[in-house]
Amino acid sequence: MSDEAGSPAEIPGEPPIGEPAAASAAAPAAATPDPALDNTLILELKDGKVTIELRPDLAPQHVERIKTLVRAGFYDGTPFHRVIEGFMAQGGDPTGTGTGGARDAGHADLPAEFSPPAKARFVRGTCGMARTQNPDSANSQFFIMFGPAPSLDGQYTIWGRVVSGMEVVDKIKRGGGGNGMVQGPDKLVKATIAADAPAT
Repeated sequence: MSDEAGSPAEIPGEPPIGEPAAASAAAPAAATPDPALDNTLILELKDGKVTIELRPDLAPQHVERIKTLVRAGFYDGTPFHRVIEGFMAQGGDPTGTGTGGARDAGHADLPAEFSPPAKARFVRGTCGMARTQNPDSANSQFFIMFGPAPSLDGQYTIWGRVVSGMEVVDKIKRGGGGNGMVQGPDKLVKATIAADAPAT
């Protein structure tokens, strides 16, 4: 679906990311990364940090795509180009048009990994992948819910949930018009996987 079209339920998609680079072999004495930290995403926004629990149990391919892009610095400096009050904030498109993604970086679109509503729903803090009308068109664009949207349940891939920092998400600059496109949008300053953060 076009970014220019329609209702809040019509969330534009973007291209998927390729397979993550194989991790280099660890020395026998090296510690294994903590799975919890490896599945924790930190977004640094203008008003603070947002912590997201990744959900490989729901969407393993999408979580791997997110991790691959984060580790490549793909999301750093990208705008929240489509933000609708009470609905969601969408980002992950370096062009800010709603039609870009990581395809140009060689990442093919991802097959849908939709969760049945009994397993996961679109509520406040849910993180989903944007797509076109083609269910298998998610790529790099994502959205974070401001509130519940039952119409999205089972129709879009859920890859994570905000566990702290929703007050920061709430401060993302809103867009106008029917499609929520933002003039002078806020940007995602930096994205980091917690396991990669330097020890403090």
